[in-house]
Amino acid sequence: MSEAALNQPVFNMDKIYVKDLSLEIPHAPQIFLERENPQIEVQLHTAASPVDESVFEVTVTATVTANVAEKVMFLIEAKQAGIFTLRNLPEAEMEPVLAVMCPNILFPYLREVVSDVAVRAGFAPVMLNPINFDVLYQQQKQQQAEAASATTH
Repeated sequence: MSEAALNQPVFNMDKIYVKDLSLEIPHAPQIFLERENPQIEVQLHTAASPVDESVFEVTVTATVTANVAEKVMFLIEAKQAGIFTLRNLPEAEMEPVLAVMCPNILFPYLREVVSDVAVRAGFAPVMLNPINFDVLYQQQKQQQAEAASATTH
């Protein structure tokens, strides 16, 4: 292999898997008698951590809480993960790839897991709305910058 080929940027998706999954139905079986539509609250969190040289684990976690009349109908927490190989990328591009590109790949899998768990639990499917991870990343960077400037003043 030529030196130029060895220095080409590499992005590989090595593995996609459900890292953690939990379901709680604290008021079963009575909650199944409720006829009101639940209020659904969704919290999302992303994280990336090194596994090996040039290998990273990226996770997208969704916590979905459905409430009816002050009671928790169900709570689903799903952590979708992937192992990605990133080599020969400029340092400035690493963070956006791990914070935006990788979560964009994982999110459809996470949506499917959450919907499937809700149905298997006896509820209507929960369809997570599409997420713009680029906007989330930009907001996170802005919050970090504001926090850093607040501590230096």
